[in-house]
Amino acid sequence: MQIVTDSGTDLTPSQLQALNIRQLPLKLSISGKTYSSGVDLDPEQFYNLIENTEDMPITSVPSPGDFIEIYKDLVKTDPEILSIHISSGLSGTFNAARMASTMVPGADVTLVDTLNLSAGSGWQVEAAAKAARQGWNKERILEMIKKIRLATHTIYTLPDLKYLIAGGRISHLKGLLASLLGIKPLIGVDPETGKYTEMGKSRSFFKAIEAIPASITKLHAPGTELRVQIGHAGNPSGAERLKEAMNKVFKCDWLPDISIGPALGAHTGRGLVGVIYAAKSALPAMP
Repeated sequence: MQIVTDSGTDLTPSQLQALNIRQLPLKLSISGKTYSSGVDLDPEQFYNLIENTEDMPITSVPSPGDFIEIYKDLVKTDPEILSIHISSGLSGTFNAARMASTMVPGADVTLVDTLNLSAGSGWQVEAAAKAARQGWNKERILEMIKKIRLATHTIYTLPDLKYLIAGGRISHLKGLLASLLGIKPLIGVDPETGKYTEMGKSRSFFKAIEAIPASITKLHAPGTELRVQIGHAGNPSGAERLKEAMNKVFKCDWLPDISIGPALGAHTGRGLVGVIYAAKSALPAMP
């Protein structure tokens, strides 16, 4: 079995290489130039770039043709392909993969909509790749990643809403009004729809960071053992502040921090800080 994903899962190059995961880059354009996220533009380069231009970045998804090309290449080695992608509620990537999956003769493509993004999707991809390497069959892998999806939540905040508003990602959250009022929202990903949902709000960015653990207590009691990973958009100090706040409330099993890649950062700008978390008791056994 072979694993395909997209750069919206924010897996590192070392993870991709170690687990033999094939990744299609999401693309973005700014100031008349197009980049492939994670290929010719890393996070720090991207955040520096957008801070030095008045142009707003525009993202695009891989085309069905991009997926057809990679599926054709993989089927030469093994026709069984598990294609796992960021939420169809936030990106057209999954639908492009679905269109391509029926157009490659001999390919047995199974599609997975993670209904999440960044590490919230990356956890599913990494676990699937490790399981495939150990010889798990498809049904067992799908059951495992379904349990990971149901247990995993994402919540973040950010200092500037203009990128989310420009990208049309939070129109249903009344983001423009929040921006005018200077309110900093806590934004989650709805596990049913895979779309953004408002989890709370604060009057300042630092207060919003410190409000994230309190928001999580609506699902998990203080002291709960959590598997946790920080994601940030060029904001390591904010990441540390959030980590300290989380440690005061929960027993955290920390994974290494991740940098939010350009494809997702195009909708947030520099500064975003968030956590991907799951109660350890709700997670399945993973390889």
